[in-house]
Amino acid sequence: MVGRGTRCAAWPAHEKRAAGNYRRRVNCRRYHDGRRLRTAWISKAVLTCITSGHNAPTNTQGGGDLDKYKKLISNTLIFAIGTFSSKVLVFLLVPFYTRVLTTDQLGTGDLIVKTANLIIPLASIGMSNAIIRFGLDRANDKRDVFTGALTAIGSGYLIFLLLYPALARFHLLDGNAYLVYIYVLTACLRSLCSQFVRARQLVRLYAFDGVMATATVILFNVVFLVVFKLGVTGYVLATILSDLLSALFLFTIANLRRYIRFFGCDWSVAASMVRYALPLIPTNIFWWITNASDAFFIAYYLGQGANGLLTVAYKVPTIINLLAGIFSDAWQLSAFTEDQQGRTRFFSNVFASYQALIFTSASGLILLCKWINRILAYGEYYESWRFIPVLLLATSFSCLVSFLGTIYMLEKKSFATLVTTALGAGINIILNMTLIPNFGVQGGVVATLAGYLVVFTVRIIDTRRIVPLHWHPFKLLLNLALLGVQTHILLTFETGWLLPEIGLCLVVTALNFRLLLQNVQRLLMRRRS
Repeated sequence: MVGRGTRCAAWPAHEKRAAGNYRRRVNCRRYHDGRRLRTAWISKAVLTCITSGHNAPTNTQGGGDLDKYKKLISNTLIFAIGTFSSKVLVFLLVPFYTRVLTTDQLGTGDLIVKTANLIIPLASIGMSNAIIRFGLDRANDKRDVFTGALTAIGSGYLIFLLLYPALARFHLLDGNAYLVYIYVLTACLRSLCSQFVRARQLVRLYAFDGVMATATVILFNVVFLVVFKLGVTGYVLATILSDLLSALFLFTIANLRRYIRFFGCDWSVAASMVRYALPLIPTNIFWWITNASDAFFIAYYLGQGANGLLTVAYKVPTIINLLAGIFSDAWQLSAFTEDQQGRTRFFSNVFASYQALIFTSASGLILLCKWINRILAYGEYYESWRFIPVLLLATSFSCLVSFLGTIYMLEKKSFATLVTTALGAGINIILNMTLIPNFGVQGGVVATLAGYLVVFTVRIIDTRRIVPLHWHPFKLLLNLALLGVQTHILLTFETGWLLPEIGLCLVVTALNFRLLLQNVQRLLMRRRS
């Protein structure tokens, strides 16, 4: 009788090699399976920790007004955590930038970022808006949405690579075209992951990512600008690496890999997303023209130093964008999941509170902008305060325009969004070419304000076909007039401006506070049966 050891020893050499290879394959497979299980377990544990206590959204149909208002407030508070940290802490970097970068360096870095922001909707084929819109639609398989968006972004970026020779010859970028390409890639990847996480309504994970991204931006800025003294390159590279880490974090923790399926994907969903997003690409370009074209005109006519002053001046209005952004992320979730019944009342109440908050904040910031800029701006940057009041007016109407744009998104009225945005962009370009050579930087910010005013006027009239908002036109015009007087006093009075500014700020606050308080009470009050 032959024992096992004898039998094995008697095996032919090729059979022993085959058995050894088989054992190695089994062990390797066990190792990788265990590694995947450990990774999945860790991701699930982190995701559970971050999102614990946040239940899936409930159907408000038949649930009364309370559920939808409470959901809006809950989402707003959660988004506030991520948005507040990301906006405020980056806002607090302004004193840092004004001390380590010259006006020319900051102006050049700003143009690189704004050029990338122009290209992002082209390279991503406008998928940012499509992901949230189709991802929230329960009729769509989320794997089809994510795979379709990933494919569209990859295809668009490959086409975008062909434009490098032309972009490299753009002299205002000062030889930094390669940074634009890297910035666009990482921004698209982060947008894909973050918007899909938001579409899955993992709002706490979305907010936590905002906090983490803020911390990494600050860290990389200090390392690149103070330690390595990389100047413009470090200014842009800090955001690039932060976006890359954010995308990897969300992809891992939310386990987004399981939503990728190129084989078996329903490509009709991807086609629908592209059809929805394509009209939004020129819309995003027109928004970019309204938001950022003044920087290029100013750099062309007045130099990079003047654009550096404008870049700093834009930081104070970001406080309004902060408040609006916190609300907007939560508002879109509520608007897209809201049923037809009671929509007009719900939208009107929210819009009334929204505009009251925006105008009150703008009035307070106009009053305080000189002091804020003295804290934020160093040396020659301080004079940028002169552009802040008009930019605050422009930002206020930009926020109101975005609110009305949600109504177009709700009904997938991409063409209406395109037409209204194109109108504002056209006016902005004409006024930039006319006003900047004659009035300098102030002409550019006035052109921006005019563009937003026109778009708001057209949209507030046109959207009534979809949702007949009660928007209180007299109160809105009165708010605009009071803010205009505040701006005029601050820009023309060298002395004696403080008391009139305080008085006007109190009037604006009194005009809006009651409406704001009533609507907040309505949102918080439990409906009695």
